Amino acid sequence: MGGGGGLIGREDGLFLLALARAVIAERLGLATAEPPLPPGCDAALLGQRRGVFVTLKRNGQLRGCIGSLSPRQPLLDGVRQNALNAAFHDPRFPPLDAAELAELRIEVSVLTPLSPLDYTDGSELPSRLRAGRDGVLLEKGGCSATFLPQVWEQLPDPVDFLGHLCLKAGLPADAWRHERLRVQTYQVQSFGES
Repeated sequence: MGGGGGLIGREDGLFLLALARAVIAERLGLATAEPPLPPGCDAALLGQRRGVFVTLKRNGQLRGCIGSLSPRQPLLDGVRQNALNAAFHDPRFPPLDAAELAELRIEVSVLTPLSPLDYTDGSELPSRLRAGRDGVLLEKGGCSATFLPQVWEQLPDPVDFLGHLCLKAGLPADAWRHERLRVQTYQVQSFGES
């Protein structure tokens, strides 16, 4: 299986959301089985190795978000694993409890492969990013962090976006201005519960 692309259809996206909710409910003892793959879904596409994140929100606030940038495993397995990790192993939050499940809104983001972003110096970097479209991974030494494209909704200014991303990586907020960082971008196809 390659780490290819291919657009995820609406039916496939809805199934990924149902799968994420089912594995969380099963871990909480509220369900006993995963949903079967519906006839309209593309099993080959869902079996591709893809990077994927699962984001949990409760009352509009982040409740967990875990994922993989690289295509380590088939998409279905990535959704299963990251749904459980977002619900029970995100170090920013206590493990989810059964009472929260009904208030939870799940989002699954399927990633394109990472693409290196060439730039000459920090002053050029903000203009090279496509606000609202690019997810960004930055790395310096042993430090790294990523923001999904959805983060542009909270940080629409590229300067603020880069500053917060540097802080998330454990770097000074202005590291992007003065240091040579490895920057890669990606896009996502996201599916969210209403």
